[in-house]
Amino acid sequence: MKQLHGIIPTVRYDDGFGNDGFDAAKTGHDGGETAGYGDRAADSGIDPADLPPAELHRDGRLHLSSVLPAVSAAIGHPVGTAIHHDPARLRDALGLPEARSAIVVLVDGLGYWNLRLRIGHCPYMRSLLHDSANLRPISTCAPSTTVAAMAAFGTGTCPGLTGMTGYTQRNTRTGELSQLIQFKNAIDPHELQRQPTVFERLSGQGVRVTSCGLPKFAGSPLTEAALRGARYIGDMRPSARVKAAAEAARTPGLTYLYIRDVDKTGHADGWESPQWTAVFERVDGQLGQLARQAPKDTLIVIVADHGMVSADPAARVDIAQEPQLSRDVALVGGEPRSVMLYAQPDADPEDIAARWRDRLGDMALVRTRRQAIDQGMFGPVDPRVEPMIGDVLVSAAQGTTIVDSRIQTDKATRLPGVHGSQTAMEMDIPCLIDLV
Repeated sequence: MKQLHGIIPTVRYDDGFGNDGFDAAKTGHDGGETAGYGDRAADSGIDPADLPPAELHRDGRLHLSSVLPAVSAAIGHPVGTAIHHDPARLRDALGLPEARSAIVVLVDGLGYWNLRLRIGHCPYMRSLLHDSANLRPISTCAPSTTVAAMAAFGTGTCPGLTGMTGYTQRNTRTGELSQLIQFKNAIDPHELQRQPTVFERLSGQGVRVTSCGLPKFAGSPLTEAALRGARYIGDMRPSARVKAAAEAARTPGLTYLYIRDVDKTGHADGWESPQWTAVFERVDGQLGQLARQAPKDTLIVIVADHGMVSADPAARVDIAQEPQLSRDVALVGGEPRSVMLYAQPDADPEDIAARWRDRLGDMALVRTRRQAIDQGMFGPVDPRVEPMIGDVLVSAAQGTTIVDSRIQTDKATRLPGVHGSQTAMEMDIPCLIDLV
């Protein structure tokens, strides 16, 4: 499993074939090995080399940000975005058939390799892998965290344009740290995230757009920032949400269904736990129900916002216990797998980065903001967004977590399942296609 936990190249946000966004020579770090998918998965009894071959080439078309523009083309109402100008080309790249109605399901936290390494527990999703188009992963954004990925997904763009660059980030108006799940101490969601969503664009064309999820997410700050523009149907019962999505699809247009349980259980119990597997099985059952209940000729596309890795308690680094790591650092943002360090006004980010590299070695990839932007980590970056990004970015490898017990609860520092970094386990996500 080691290769699946090493840092992999940054994927450029474009519609071409280029994958030149990563230059380890600029970072002062070897960047880890490019993800190799043929290593032994000893703990699962599965050897990825024995699986059907997955497409290893990553480019800007095989990306979470491409999905909704591609689906818009599939239903006959193509919507281009600031970085994806040709939705029809994206549709071809992802292999989406034309359809009058489409349902896009986002299963929070279900990485491609989490799925493949538990393939015996998901009969419906396993059945979709008979189609070669479903065998290859696509990429999520970096950082591989929900707020960044949801905004990239909903707008068809990237964190550098949406201004949603991490779980926590600097509020440039107050100088304080803001949290972007509930938007605590944050800029207003409409002011922070200014890119039009694909839902808004489709609704503006008169296309039906429906979103199905938990009632509490209707009109939430994150929904308003990343997924505004749809008619929202909320229900506490998973089967009722699935049924609502299937019924909505009877009218031509786009339906979005959000399923969060895989991520929630992964954080609480770890993705390799029996509890996670049980939830995974239930989610597969819900997806099978959706396929049975959706009207004929409905296109179903199943994606995720990120994958998940198991945290290694022996590789936990607590900034509060290591003065050399906190020196010259005013704020610690991001999350344990993708840390953003905001320097004191008179500090040199290069010096901070050098100290962190010396301490962490191959436990993490450490970059300055300029290096990360130049390598395309956030995609094109709007000048107003740049100061929201940390002066130093730390992307964890293997099972490393980087915590700060001064500002985080003990539980938050010891989550068994984590994500946010740039490993294959976290960055590779499924894009499963079913025309029912």
